[in-house]
Amino acid sequence: MKRGSEKGASLREAALGALENAHAPYSNFRVGAALRTRDGQLITGSNVENSAFGLAICAETLAMAYAVSQGLTEFDEIAIATDDTEPTPPCGACRQVLNEFAPNIKISSYTRDGKEAVWTLDELLPHAFVLNPSRGRI
Repeated sequence: MKRGSEKGASLREAALGALENAHAPYSNFRVGAALRTRDGQLITGSNVENSAFGLAICAETLAMAYAVSQGLTEFDEIAIATDDTEPTPPCGACRQVLNEFAPNIKISSYTRDGKEAVWTLDELLPHAFVLNPSRGRI
């Protein structure tokens, strides 16, 4: 197996592992995510639903928030795993969260039965919201 393929395989496996921890009793749409830092660290997250629906946390956002809380801010790829029949891209809110720290991130999505899809964030979020660079970022 090529080195690049090994990296992809471990990211996929980490996302599938995170899928096992998903808490989705309301939608039954379980998601696992694995975020890879530029130096090769893997950070995982799973969706966590809440009976107050607005308080639900997406897997991708949870992984990003945990990574940033640990001082990690440079990422090159995220893998998403679901039980769905087709690979699922991140929701719009997660796309914007990813854009904050990784506007050039590669997004890979996997199903349990082996289907996969790959996108760039720019393909999924071509006109991301960014603050005026002359004013700085909040």
